[in-house]
Amino acid sequence: MTGERMPDLRPGVDYIGIAVPFYCNDGSGRFLMHRRGEASRDEGGRWDFGSGKLEFGEDPEDTVLREAMEEYGVEGKIQEQIPAHSIIRGESGVRTHWLVIPFFVKVDIGKARIIEPHKMTEIGVFTLDKLPRPLHTGVQQTMSRYAEYFGRYGKVRDLQRSR
Repeated sequence: MTGERMPDLRPGVDYIGIAVPFYCNDGSGRFLMHRRGEASRDEGGRWDFGSGKLEFGEDPEDTVLREAMEEYGVEGKIQEQIPAHSIIRGESGVRTHWLVIPFFVKVDIGKARIIEPHKMTEIGVFTLDKLPRPLHTGVQQTMSRYAEYFGRYGKVRDLQRSR
């Protein structure tokens, strides 16, 4: 392929992407979330906890702590990992597939701020039974599938009835 340009491949679309979602919380049942901006990879206007793409040569634990700093400007301490699982969905006629490796991360919520204003329009602090709407579909899938993990951090609203 000398002199030929390789096509731009899109993670999650052209190959299975690997993402590391994180659920930043204060250890007392309050969680940090942001509304996704229109420049986000997908689902602009929906509420999300935070996530980053796993980089080549990086451990998921390092990715999650780096991303918490890059997105919210906070240092975190990993509390636990949720089992890795697939998020398969369709958006605007495009099917996507991500393998996600989620973590709960304790942070000082009072120090959080928007670091990437092109990717998020606002941030807020919520309890799991009073999450803002609409939620990112990846959040819905993970919370529905692993409600017992979220239940360790607070009362969880039934996502099946409140999407």
